[in-house]
Amino acid sequence: MPPTNAKGFTLVELMVTVSIIAILATVSIIQFTKYRAKAFNTASLTDLRHTRIEFEAYHADYKHYPF
Repeated sequence: MPPTNAKGFTLVELMVTVSIIAILATVSIIQFTKYRAKAFNTASLTDLRHTRIEFEAYHADYKHYPF
């Protein structure tokens, strides 16, 4: 008769653990993608605001806008 005090993990336990890790990784990748898109949009708006400020400064100095 084989010993009953064998140590280690069963295949089911390993499969459940890998499944949970895969679900958590999927959720985190989706959230990261959303945050990355939001950061890109915020950076674009900031660049646009800075460009507008530079145009206004040019207009204040030369009384016309550059072409």
